[in-house]
Amino acid sequence: MKIARAGTALLLATTLAAAAHAAELSPAKANKPVAARAPLPASQQLEKELQQLPWKQFRSVIESIPKMKAEVEAYGPIGLQYVEARYKTYSWKKSIDKLDDSQKRQLADLIRQAGRR
Repeated sequence: MKIARAGTALLLATTLAAAAHAAELSPAKANKPVAARAPLPASQQLEKELQQLPWKQFRSVIESIPKMKAEVEAYGPIGLQYVEARYKTYSWKKSIDKLDDSQKRQLADLIRQAGRR
């Protein structure tokens, strides 16, 4: 039993050493920087990009972000009509500031996608 354990340990050690050596020799892996997430755009920049969207894309983006959708829906059916009439000049920065980082990233991605359509 002791011989089997020693053999298994030796095999495992040899395998790990070979893997470590191969990793050291791989220049692509060694020189590759860790990918960093893109910084979040400022709320003011997101507001500007959001206001530049046509109404249909704007509405789609707002309805995809639950907190922003809830703010518009809080005013009932008239709220959506009010927003449609004033969304290009309304200050969305306060609403954007209330979003957490993941929601801001989602908003930025949705704005970019809507702008391409």
